[in-house]
Amino acid sequence: MIDSTDQIVANHSPSLIQIPEVTPEPNYTVLPKTGSDGTMDGELLEVAMGPHHPSTHGVFRMDVVLDGEKVVKLKPVFGYLHRNHEKIAENTTYLGSMPYTDRLDYLCSMTNNWAYALSVEKLAGLQTPERAEYIRIITAELTRLVNHTCLVGFLLQDMGALGTPLMYAFRERELILDLFESLSGSRMMCNYMRFGGCRVDLPAGWLEQARQVVDNYSGFLDEFEKLLTENEILVARTQGVGVLSAELAIAASITGPMLRACGVNYDIRKVDKYGIYERFDFRVPLGDHGDVYDRYMIRLLEMRESVKILNQAFRDIPAGPIVDPKAKIRGFRPKAGEAYGRIEGPKGELGFYLISDGSPNPYRYRVRPPSLINLTVLEDMCLGEDVADVVINLGSVDIVLGEVDR
Repeated sequence: MIDSTDQIVANHSPSLIQIPEVTPEPNYTVLPKTGSDGTMDGELLEVAMGPHHPSTHGVFRMDVVLDGEKVVKLKPVFGYLHRNHEKIAENTTYLGSMPYTDRLDYLCSMTNNWAYALSVEKLAGLQTPERAEYIRIITAELTRLVNHTCLVGFLLQDMGALGTPLMYAFRERELILDLFESLSGSRMMCNYMRFGGCRVDLPAGWLEQARQVVDNYSGFLDEFEKLLTENEILVARTQGVGVLSAELAIAASITGPMLRACGVNYDIRKVDKYGIYERFDFRVPLGDHGDVYDRYMIRLLEMRESVKILNQAFRDIPAGPIVDPKAKIRGFRPKAGEAYGRIEGPKGELGFYLISDGSPNPYRYRVRPPSLINLTVLEDMCLGEDVADVVINLGSVDIVLGEVDR
């Protein structure tokens, strides 16, 4: 690893219950297997993993074809949670869509809000006051801590560690959700950003509380790493597993920690310098091998960089307004045109593409969700791997189904 710069019993009498004799349909299919000489050579097994299974992180299914324990084919199956987000947004006012963005990646409300607000601001030509820019960076980096901490906990649970890591992760997550609740009134669906700024200013004492949480986070990360990083089971299950090459990652438009785990130095905070990220000193961690272990380590290292960014933001945040005085709440009608706003979300590039025809609603509204895009290489990561590694590979991608089935 390189750290670079940049889850009712009915109260009936059993004698009254008639149980029909039903032969359950298997959730697998046996396929003929053909040897290299064209002759039959045993059988392949097609297994449906999910959709209702903890390891699939929600209503997501994988059709996996196995040769013994080895994966020879894998097909992701989406659509069980489709919420019609984009079409709803085209029939809702621009501001009315902000709460819907919370439900895309429901672990990362604040960054969802920011990406959408950024796109509308480009469309309408709005400027964000300096204090609001600092608040956006603070809430975004706190969100990155929430996401990556939960990812590590979930990944270890996928490996079979069914208690301590996830509970440690959720312990720290709750502290940050307390901050979000005191700021926005909600722990997860914050609906906090507004076009040209933020909905409300920081309440009294909020910065001091946030600073205390962040000051303690480095100690938590030290504790977390001591528990996990050199654990022989974690190392054996992750190193050399689910390898993704840099060339394939780039060709498939993979972004975020998955891309950087392949050694590709690409972070939109550095490339686009949106908001005021150019004022902050932080590095971009990179991986060597593009395997599950690198994807795990990238998240840990990124959390340490987020702590650095947060400490700088706490130090430098100025007083002042938190919204562009030209921004309208009622009668908001951006001029005709199109815009694409993107950010470095915790899972990768999150973008919103909007077309305005001058009406109160977007003419076209399109989301570029990192969870969906990053899933496209899942088969490539799993081919030739053991079936037990499929769950770990999926866990290391870091998906949320609200964003996949948007």
